Amino acid sequence: MAPHLLLVLDILFFLTGLSDTQRVSTVSHVSVKRGGSITIPCLYNQRYRNDVKYWCRGYYWLGCSTVVRTDHQKTSRKTSISDDINQRVFTVTMTSLSPSDSDYYWCIVERKSKADDGVILQISVPPGTPELYVDQQQMTGVVGGSVTVLCYYSSQGSSGRWCRMGGPCVAVGHYGALDGTFVKLVQEESRTSNGYVLMVTMSGLMMENTGWYWCEKGDIQMPVHITVNQPTTTQSTTTITPSVTNRDNVVTNENTDEKHQSLLEVLFIPLSLLVVLIAVTLVTLKLLRKHKDKKAKDQPPNTTVQPADPENDITYSTVSHTRGTAKQDLNPERHGDLYSTVIPMQHRTAQRAAEPDGGLQHSGPTPEIQ
Repeated sequence: MAPHLLLVLDILFFLTGLSDTQRVSTVSHVSVKRGGSITIPCLYNQRYRNDVKYWCRGYYWLGCSTVVRTDHQKTSRKTSISDDINQRVFTVTMTSLSPSDSDYYWCIVERKSKADDGVILQISVPPGTPELYVDQQQMTGVVGGSVTVLCYYSSQGSSGRWCRMGGPCVAVGHYGALDGTFVKLVQEESRTSNGYVLMVTMSGLMMENTGWYWCEKGDIQMPVHITVNQPTTTQSTTTITPSVTNRDNVVTNENTDEKHQSLLEVLFIPLSLLVVLIAVTLVTLKLLRKHKDKKAKDQPPNTTVQPADPENDITYSTVSHTRGTAKQDLNPERHGDLYSTVIPMQHRTAQRAAEPDGGLQHSGPTPEIQ
């Protein structure tokens, strides 16, 4: 069939779909890493909940080739499809992508007795770095907390935006709210890749924020799904960020930092006590040593006392008495004199050697004992 005839038929189907004001919406153009995967969300109207959805490849709607359908086998080689009727979105996931997968695709709703409704998008798989990509397409946060998404792009170009699928957008340099949640966008040069990074932070999360969003740079978008849960005893309302390796490519998960911080706090107390104990012990030993040295310095020098030699220290004396009466007055002026001769040991020894019997010689009679 001629391309121009297919285009006319596509326009007719499009106008038929507009008659019921029912539309399917999705991103317009995504760029994917070689060997990577991509999940494409296709949002549809409430009236399409029970209809069959399918994924079709090809530029022209009537000539596109159906890849997967929700009413048949939901996987085909490396492509799968699923339908969430509560969120009114069906998703298509393609894995192990290669440059040969670069093409136009369609999100289509098959309607009974009416023309199908669908929307076209383009998927590019460049051999090098994609023009716009994220490390994670699935992010999780808790009510009252926040979540940060890092969107990488190869050239600065136009300002980036963060959009809610089927809803409003917030541009770089502006602060805004999406469904009551505060959104902040920071755009700067990346330190780990040859390009730039768009940092999107959503704070004050609510359950209503669960859904699909996308980063936008020029005519390229990258869809990201955010799931908001109720906080539990093991969760905190802190920022949930992707685990990467520096400021723009390494943002550590804060829940892990809190565990490390708690461990450091537990170890800090005993280590501090140990340091204090060691310091007190060293000061005490120093004071004791100083006191001991001072005491030794103040003590007088040791005086050695030679033991007494019993032979050298013995002296002998010759005592002479002047006989008198028992009632004699002992006053030396009135009566006789009392003489005492002290002979040192060495002289006495010489004297003993001179005496024939070696005995002791007393001068004078032995006094009577009254």
